[in-house]
Amino acid sequence: MAPPTTPNDHANGVRTPGRASGTNATNRFEPYQLERVDDGWGKDDDLPVLRTEVRDDRPRKVITQNTSPDISFDHSINPFRGCEHGCIYCFARPSHAYLGLSPGLDFETRLVARPDAAEVLRAELSAKGYVPKTIAIGTNTDPYQPIEKDRRIMRSILAVLAEFNHPVAIVTKGALIERDIIHCPAAAARGRTPVPRLARDTYAKPRRAGHGSGARIARWTGL
Repeated sequence: MAPPTTPNDHANGVRTPGRASGTNATNRFEPYQLERVDDGWGKDDDLPVLRTEVRDDRPRKVITQNTSPDISFDHSINPFRGCEHGCIYCFARPSHAYLGLSPGLDFETRLVARPDAAEVLRAELSAKGYVPKTIAIGTNTDPYQPIEKDRRIMRSILAVLAEFNHPVAIVTKGALIERDIIHCPAAAARGRTPVPRLARDTYAKPRRAGHGSGARIARWTGL
């Protein structure tokens, strides 16, 4: 059996089927860069499909705070790092460098999941002195990217937020959010869930050249 391929094997400047990026440039914190060189032996054999790898991260905190005057929220949660949607224009790609990974193919194939996020969140919300503020989810990578279907991390986070009647704002282009609407109506009735409004014209017919995964794109404009 052939050994599994890595993103660097596929980084030849040509789009890999199911992936948006054709490169896997060394991240900006590394002192050396890798460069492919033609050794004169002709075209390599076709490589097998580049599979997604997911590793688990168990953080002590999941609520991230910021003091930037340029954005409208100061509390956020990211259930995942990296995004299998793989949109080539994603502004979050450079953040993968903090993991020692590339913003190219690594960003869409080497992901980090936080399976204990809901329990950690419960502890943070229960802490003495915690002051509720709207928590933004999906501000870095999409919480409803394809791996959420099986991991169900975002679903568990929403369940905890609903239990605490906590305000939340969600940004996603993944239609998988429709699965979790069960947690939204009660909170929305209390004015606690400003679920995103997505532009139908923008996402109904995405340009596949810029979108890596074949995940179903949200086609609704609001809840």
